Amino acid sequence: MHGTNDLIFRTATVLISFILFAFSIYLFLAGHNAPGGGFVGGLMTASAIVLMYMAYGERAVSKIIPVNFRFLIPAGLMIALLTGVGSFIFGEPFLNQTFGHFHIPLLGDKELATALLFDLGVYLTVVGVTMTIILSIAGDRD
Repeated sequence: MHGTNDLIFRTATVLISFILFAFSIYLFLAGHNAPGGGFVGGLMTASAIVLMYMAYGERAVSKIIPVNFRFLIPAGLMIALLTGVGSFIFGEPFLNQTFGHFHIPLLGDKELATALLFDLGVYLTVVGVTMTIILSIAGDRD
């Protein structure tokens, strides 16, 4: 079966995916002080990747993003767990956080908290779980 000419869809996907990725990074970085964080950022990233899969197919996206999403799940869970346990090293309660102000190139002065590390674990876990489920369902239709 030959596919249809999806030139408009593919062209729009480039722009929309870029916007979704940028917004997911914003949500991820804003999450410890404002609504957002690892969960919503991870869902936005997964939606951008799914859109790319729909427009370009599995082979093309696998070349662009050579990641086995199943490995993101344990990596994210380990980061989140170690972030919580890390507070015990300093004699603090579980998941207690600290913060500091840092200058980040292109972003300017930002307040970074250890909650960002926990959000990173959640982000990786959500992207891994979401993409594993979606790709498993998509693989079942074959």
